[in-house]
Amino acid sequence: MGVKEHPVNAYREQLQVVLESKADEFKLLGYDQVTAQEIWDCLMSKKWKQPEEIKLYQLVNDVLALSSSDYMTYLTMEAYKAPLRSFEEYENN
Repeated sequence: MGVKEHPVNAYREQLQVVLESKADEFKLLGYDQVTAQEIWDCLMSKKWKQPEEIKLYQLVNDVLALSSSDYMTYLTMEAYKAPLRSFEEYENN
């Protein structure tokens, strides 16, 4: 049995402009490192977890409604999940 692709992935290309717009908005707020891909990953992880049928206008609304605080919370939680680097790695860099 094959893995069923998430229905939101079908809209990825169509959402690119909106994702880039949201990244630009965050950059204006001082979050210089934000990319459209990171916003996509955030929404896939938090908002679009369940593979259900959804309309394009709902996805656009989700992107535009993403707040900087929700995005920063997502980044913080992802940082906690990342493996810790050892002190030796810091000394060698």
